Amino acid sequence: MDFSQWEPIYKQILSDFGFDRAEDELTVRVLKAVTMSSDLRSGEEVAEGLGNTVTVVGNAPCLDEDLREFGVSGKVLCSGSAVGRIMRAGIVPEMVFTDLDGEIDPQLEASSKGAVTFIHAHGDNRDLVSSYAGCFEGPVVLTTQSVPELTVFDYGGFTDGDRAYCFARHFGAAEIKLIGFDYERPMPKEGSDPELKLRKLAWAKRIIESC
Repeated sequence: MDFSQWEPIYKQILSDFGFDRAEDELTVRVLKAVTMSSDLRSGEEVAEGLGNTVTVVGNAPCLDEDLREFGVSGKVLCSGSAVGRIMRAGIVPEMVFTDLDGEIDPQLEASSKGAVTFIHAHGDNRDLVSSYAGCFEGPVVLTTQSVPELTVFDYGGFTDGDRAYCFARHFGAAEIKLIGFDYERPMPKEGSDPELKLRKLAWAKRIIESC
């Protein structure tokens, strides 16, 4: 998804949740500052080996069952919160899409094993960006939900899972298998607002269906 297609959706999300675009863009500046020594890549570089078939992994309670029933095909693009679960199943994802609010140690481990980490900046994760974004050993792609720039990219998407989906679709994956996705029954997370999570997942569903 090009930014010209994404921006109208982004503006609706800002309005719906009362988010401040300036806060998103401030976190981008922090992200750039703390990753100056990281192995930065562009989305185009990473997408060269994407292939026609990918599996996008979400963190819904159904993930373990989906893995047993459907497995994975092609490159594995994983939401940050699901990395620990999929690695415990013996799968190291090729790409991780994260705003850093999930269990961080498995994400760092995946990075050390060669996963490309797409680190996303938004207004609510500035402290996490400051603490962890510079800690990834492997290749890193910086992403924003606001205006892309030279080293920060935006292929569309709001949550980790639908950002992964939008990336795969943007770069021409013909078959995108979704596992661990349930827009009505999310994985419980301590300290999170379940109603807010459901609203975010409703947007994720809408984005995936229109991407």
